[in-house]
Amino acid sequence: MHDINVRLLKPFILVFVILMLASCTAGDALFTQDNPAGFWYGLWHGVISVITLVIHLFNEKVLVYEVNNVGGWYDFGFLLGVICIWGGSSHVNCKSTEKK
Repeated sequence: MHDINVRLLKPFILVFVILMLASCTAGDALFTQDNPAGFWYGLWHGVISVITLVIHLFNEKVLVYEVNNVGGWYDFGFLLGVICIWGGSSHVNCKSTEKK
């Protein structure tokens, strides 16, 4: 009985986590020309970029990249966040050495 409850609860937890992550996406009215997004928001937007990309396919108001940003530092944070999730190119090296 306990296993059935846990199995039914997992999809609801997954949807809740995705909605919580989506609530902090780029393109929010929080950022303006006077208050642009900085490095830390760039890092966060890079980490959740995969989720926001999927949401953006169905909702044009959700953006993957914040337009109102400070420039290079936001870009650096965004790329660092994407690399943290995707792992950079380290996977290519590992696979090629395994085959040899």
